[in-house]
Amino acid sequence: MAKTSAAPDPRLVQTLRALANPMRLQLLQWLREPERNFNLDGAIADPHEVGVCVTHIQAKVGLAQSTVSAYMAELERADLVRSTRVGKWTHYRRDEERIAELVAELGRSL
Repeated sequence: MAKTSAAPDPRLVQTLRALANPMRLQLLQWLREPERNFNLDGAIADPHEVGVCVTHIQAKVGLAQSTVSAYMAELERADLVRSTRVGKWTHYRRDEERIAELVAELGRSL
């Protein structure tokens, strides 16, 4: 008889769902090294402390701003990125602590 285990943690499922989209995964990878991956000319904030402006992200991916914002919102709901408003602009940076927790959690559960 097969042994049943507890259902997966909903937070883990949400995080993995966010990463299942290739563009969201790529955005998270690019945010690891913002100076290398984005043209930050005219940036008004430090990309490591505050994040990369959504306009710079949109310029890199070539998608509509609303699409980029939806992708980033999904990553934020999964606690993989943090947003900060600077004036009228939203900046995104990786949540390195949460990403490290995710890696550890996957190591324990898979």
